[in-house]
Amino acid sequence: MIRFFILFLLATSLFSSVVERYRWINGETYLIFLENHNLPIRELYYNLDKDDQRLTEEMRAGVHYQILKDDNGLIEQILLPLNDELQIHIYKDKNSYKFEAIPIISTTKTEAFSTIITSSPMYNILKETGSKKLAQIFVASFKHSLNFKNDIRKGDRLVMIYEQKYRLGRPFSMPTLKVAMIEMNHKRHYIYLNDDGRYYDEKAHEVEGFLLARPVRGARISSYFTKRRWHPVLHKWKAHLGVDYAARRGTPVIAAGSGRIVYAARLGSYGNLIKIRHNDGYETRYAHLKSFRRGIHRGKYVKKGQTIAYVGNTGRSTGPHLHFELRKRGRAINPLRVVQVTTKKLRGKEKKAFLRLKKNYDESVELHLGNQTPFQKLPPFENISYIHFMDKNNG
Repeated sequence: MIRFFILFLLATSLFSSVVERYRWINGETYLIFLENHNLPIRELYYNLDKDDQRLTEEMRAGVHYQILKDDNGLIEQILLPLNDELQIHIYKDKNSYKFEAIPIISTTKTEAFSTIITSSPMYNILKETGSKKLAQIFVASFKHSLNFKNDIRKGDRLVMIYEQKYRLGRPFSMPTLKVAMIEMNHKRHYIYLNDDGRYYDEKAHEVEGFLLARPVRGARISSYFTKRRWHPVLHKWKAHLGVDYAARRGTPVIAAGSGRIVYAARLGSYGNLIKIRHNDGYETRYAHLKSFRRGIHRGKYVKKGQTIAYVGNTGRSTGPHLHFELRKRGRAINPLRVVQVTTKKLRGKEKKAFLRLKKNYDESVELHLGNQTPFQKLPPFENISYIHFMDKNNG
């Protein structure tokens, strides 16, 4: 039975333990981190399997992490968040240190923000909330359909309703925008997150994102993107940072978008792998391939829809399928959230369900327009205690 230990914020500190909170600095690596804290590099890196070693490369600048020390200043535990769902847990066990990947325990709150534009949406959101993430997600949501630079007027209004995760009492990860409204030159524009995970406008037309083709035509999805999955073979928590398309061995795999091949060879558990670099920092990955199409090699430019390889079962794979990943500047993102085959118009039952959802969203927007209150940050909890988390098998 596997047991996890976590740090959790409470009003007082127990066991005379002290928690220190840090921000991962740019350029710092996991090995440098271990060395700087006098932690055993062999036990906490070189003795790990390749997958866990690869996990340590996911640390990103700006992420907050916690170190729990005893009253003598000795490290008892460390939590290093890798993404929204998974974190590295280093803990002292008698006279040695152990490494494991465990789920992140977080709570999700629905929050809202409204303001009157005095300069630009980006400026006003950032000024009033201090959240660069909120500003970025708002602007990104409308960037394909609206021209903020030319059409915005002072006095126009905006509303955001979103979900925010909290970890250890503090905002964590990117907010999930549920609905946004911006008034431009006295005309309102909306965007809604539907139950299918895609964004639509007032007419139930899908809002364009980063449009790519489906890499295996007609294939069914056998496994979805998740940052926390209990691996049935390895029996430990791992992220599944892509989408799996089940298909027969030898089925053609096409380039999801035009770009240049930067890798085409075998790579560990990926098996035969192709990486294609696209514009704006995007990269797509195609793994477990049977083989590459003739002429496909590093440095070659390929066009969207061009056959580049064939579905296989190489690497760590339980059956023939394509593992498809999308990354932006190195960080994995959910392909199904931003990669669409084509823009979609809801019809029939789907449209009726969306319109019911839209009605509820619109009522919430009107409520916040009629009762504008200043944005308030939730006060963070400052102290923490050491608790024993539940047994995995008992949920």
